[in-house]
Amino acid sequence: MANRGLRPSSLLLNLLLIFFSNSFILSSAMDCNSSDRAALLKIKEQLGNPPELSKWLPSTNCCAWDSGVICSETGRVYLVALFQLNVTAPIPYAYGDLPMLQTIQLDTIPGLYGPIPSSFAKLSHLELLDITSTSITGPLPDFLVSTNLGALTITDSKLSRPIPQSLSRLSNLRYIDLSGNMLTGSIPPGLLHGNFRFLILSSNQLTGGIPNDYGNGDIDTIDLSHNQLTGNPSFLFDAVKSMTKIDLSWNELEVAKSLKDIKLRHFNVSYNELCGEIPTGRYMVFHEADSYVHNKCLCGTPLPPCFSLMSSALVYFPETVRCDIV
Repeated sequence: MANRGLRPSSLLLNLLLIFFSNSFILSSAMDCNSSDRAALLKIKEQLGNPPELSKWLPSTNCCAWDSGVICSETGRVYLVALFQLNVTAPIPYAYGDLPMLQTIQLDTIPGLYGPIPSSFAKLSHLELLDITSTSITGPLPDFLVSTNLGALTITDSKLSRPIPQSLSRLSNLRYIDLSGNMLTGSIPPGLLHGNFRFLILSSNQLTGGIPNDYGNGDIDTIDLSHNQLTGNPSFLFDAVKSMTKIDLSWNELEVAKSLKDIKLRHFNVSYNELCGEIPTGRYMVFHEADSYVHNKCLCGTPLPPCFSLMSSALVYFPETVRCDIV
């Protein structure tokens, strides 16, 4: 799988950890809720008692554990973040016994397997679910709508089947990253809500068209690269939008006259079926040839000029090569 560098979801979690650090300092002196401590010890047991959690001990203050647990000022556990554990186990169902939990992170635990447990449906306060580089399988479960997710990140794992339309009922969901899985079917409309939204579904097996509603509103990033998407994405290239990134590379998108002079830091439509002349303008000069290569008949700077391709291209694509400036 492609190395995408530091993911925005990781940045989000790091900011949360920094923000909550003061609460940790204050709350570490507060004894944790006894039922929360019992749930954490059950999580440790269900993970096979890994040595990385050796400080999770009975009759100690779980708010003072320095390995992945943060409490509120009232001693309730609201964040559990576990990294690089050497375990072979399913996701512990005991997470569901932490009723005030807001953040779960399971990062770089390749031995973590199985589906997301149904006990997660009890986590009505859960706002951030971040699972990265694991071997978890199964579909995205419908019961996640019982949570309060604003960010859902499950990447570089083994999720399969279609993305459930029910996730659109998560009214606070603004960030979704399901890249690097084996998801199939079409992209459901209406998954994101609010402002400053991110839709990252790259490196899956998604098919069909891109729903039109993702061209509306305040969306920062759309990355649908490395799928099998088809249709016309021209509604995404609206110059009045303020997106930072559009990556539609490595799909089967086919349309002429769709590109516009749009302000984007990252733009990639390579490896598709696009045709026409690449527009010139203020912002297009920042996108190099690798943003456009391996299309059906795109031409113009930074690719070879259209007139040099016209005679040969017309033999094969007489209906589509118009070299229109849009």
